Amino acid sequence: MSRALRILVVAVALLGGAVSSLAAETAPLVRGTAITDPDVLRKLDQNDVLTISRLLWPERNANFPLTTDLMFSWLSQLKPILPAIDAEFDRYIAQHNAASPNETIGVGEGFDVQLFDRAVLKSPNTRFVLAGIVNRMDRAYVSEEACGEIRLIYRLARFETQPDGSKSATRLPMTFNLVMKARDARQTDQGGKPVTCAEVARRWLGNGDWQGLIGSSFLPYDAMIDRIETNIQISIAPKSALHDFRSDYLLKVFKYDAATKQFEESTLENQIDRDRILADDALRRDFKAWLLTPENLREFDRGTALIPEKFLAKAAIAPTPAGFDASDMQPEFGMMQGEGKGEGKGEPLFTDNDVVGALKQASARGIDMQNIRSVAGFQRRLNDTTCSGCHQTRGIGGFHFPGVDWLADKASNSNIVPASPHFVGDQPRRRDILTAFAAGKHPDFSRGFASRPQTRGAQELAGTEYQDGWGAHCSLQYAGSETADRSFTSWTCAKGLTCQAAAASRRIGMCFIKTR
Repeated sequence: MSRALRILVVAVALLGGAVSSLAAETAPLVRGTAITDPDVLRKLDQNDVLTISRLLWPERNANFPLTTDLMFSWLSQLKPILPAIDAEFDRYIAQHNAASPNETIGVGEGFDVQLFDRAVLKSPNTRFVLAGIVNRMDRAYVSEEACGEIRLIYRLARFETQPDGSKSATRLPMTFNLVMKARDARQTDQGGKPVTCAEVARRWLGNGDWQGLIGSSFLPYDAMIDRIETNIQISIAPKSALHDFRSDYLLKVFKYDAATKQFEESTLENQIDRDRILADDALRRDFKAWLLTPENLREFDRGTALIPEKFLAKAAIAPTPAGFDASDMQPEFGMMQGEGKGEGKGEPLFTDNDVVGALKQASARGIDMQNIRSVAGFQRRLNDTTCSGCHQTRGIGGFHFPGVDWLADKASNSNIVPASPHFVGDQPRRRDILTAFAAGKHPDFSRGFASRPQTRGAQELAGTEYQDGWGAHCSLQYAGSETADRSFTSWTCAKGLTCQAAAASRRIGMCFIKTR
């Protein structure tokens, strides 16, 4: 029996049939697509089954969790990560000082803008704890051979000893995602046959909330490792006379290079490098031509476009809250007609006529647009196709999966929800894709806008905040009116609720109880 398989057998023995009350409550939506049960995650972490040291230790024999000071120094694969993060902090601070010279910035409450303390990444008192495991086979369109991804999501936590000798743990605003391939194409089952995507999907769907992970389809070895994703709340700016409350999140990606056995700094998928594109005439021309080509526009509409790397950035800042209407806090701002006037960015990259013409050309070729049916729909997709734009939409701050705080003795209202409304609302679509895989069919990988789930989950989500219930995003324009925007006519509210303007938005509102 291989060492990896022994690890998984140990997991079976440790977990038994443990299912917490929280898991039972969330099971209808996350069954087969995510492991969020705090009791299960605690056991997987505290028994060193799926700790970072277990998965990334060169000899695969680390049976203890590594504090961050040891993790980033002992694990050679991770050495490029901290210098890359430090460089982003330096750029962020320099940009802040140039834009807001009268506002102080630094670590601690005495500053106008309070930075994340990077010292915790080199501390003997902090480590990353397992916060969740997420099946992303819905991303198999990126790499069919890999059948999509499995994401192990870790949350940074500080452990301290109090004066009375008691132990305390505090979660810190950073996540560290180890992204694995759902399968290795060379992998075989016990009978020596190649493991199929259908078999991987059936394991997850058939074994409830957590046992789908247990099996030969998930092995912690180099061929399965794809990348690391980090998300840090880089700063908080309390409300002041100069601005409203704001928190910024730094997103980074590090791809695993099997040859060098290191995680190297990489571009973020579909994170358009707005400023670089707008400043370069050749890039402007090439990006516009690529995106408006009917075949690419179709994939862009479906949410499955993969924008070429030359247009992408290696880091992103996601400011929150970003609001509902276009602003310079959104990643595409300045690319569309009517945006960024007076900012010296020249002509817009996409005029209204460009978008309308491209939609007409796609229609003439028989391409049915599912989401982008207007200029406003194109603009919204241009934002939410990016990492930062997605994290600004229906998130918990800038996180989509902060995880339940299983370190707490008793979960409070602030940490009992493991994931954002966007994440939860997307689960029916993801499970639909798993079901298609399990049946040997080709899945429909398309997705709606980040603000509103696809209608394939409408019955399951009906009346909830995730679809059309209280607090859901909706269209302010009545579907039957002449001014209705065709991209959002299905964004209605459940019975008894009405769409009301939020944050002075002209197009998108929120569902609230009708008032007289």
